[in-house]
Amino acid sequence: MFQLSEKGRRIREMFDAIAPRYDLLNRLLSLGIDRRWRTFAVGCLEIPDNGCVLDLATGTGDVALEIARQTPDSVKIVGEDFTQGMLVRGREKIDQSPFAGRIFLVNAPCETIPHPAGVFDGVTIAFGIRNVVDRAAGLREMWRVLKPGGRVVILEFSTPTNALFKKLYYFYFLRLLPFIGGLFSKRSAYQYLPDSVLEFPSRKEFKAMMADAGFANIRHVDQTGGIASVYVGEKQGS
Repeated sequence: MFQLSEKGRRIREMFDAIAPRYDLLNRLLSLGIDRRWRTFAVGCLEIPDNGCVLDLATGTGDVALEIARQTPDSVKIVGEDFTQGMLVRGREKIDQSPFAGRIFLVNAPCETIPHPAGVFDGVTIAFGIRNVVDRAAGLREMWRVLKPGGRVVILEFSTPTNALFKKLYYFYFLRLLPFIGGLFSKRSAYQYLPDSVLEFPSRKEFKAMMADAGFANIRHVDQTGGIASVYVGEKQGS
């Protein structure tokens, strides 16, 4: 059985602590732009009728719900997260939606996905891959559970490409965001956010990690001047 590292346990405890105000702060701190990013990312999937999608690091279920909105009623969605507090909030939101019968929640880490190989038509993870301690293992697991021909879509924070915008963004991200987040929730969690983004590999490095995990036809699309990036990869075969 997979055992979380000490770092993994600290990250899980942190997200458990901020779960009650997680959605409010996401909307506030991103000015609502995060919804557009998620909509675009889900639109990169190609899910057939009667298909099945795995949403990793599902949190409070925003991406799982967006997948349900964009796919036929016959498509089933599994939302998976290693933080129980997030799943409790997510279950409340999903039960109040029209999609409760299509979304199933599982408590598990990304490094050991508790599903057989080759069962999902698509895998998504939004703002979660940087919190996976062993990213290489997480990416290999995503590849393993995809069907041949299936697609992974990864949405993650990035670094703006324009020099001036980058300076303005860093001022907000490194100075203002932890302060504002601390007014409503656990300040250390909103200090962890910029630290974890700055530590994340470059676009080129991350796409190389995806290739090492087995993905092909890898590409990325930057969002809002490079604040976020959507990475897409495919599992070859038919």
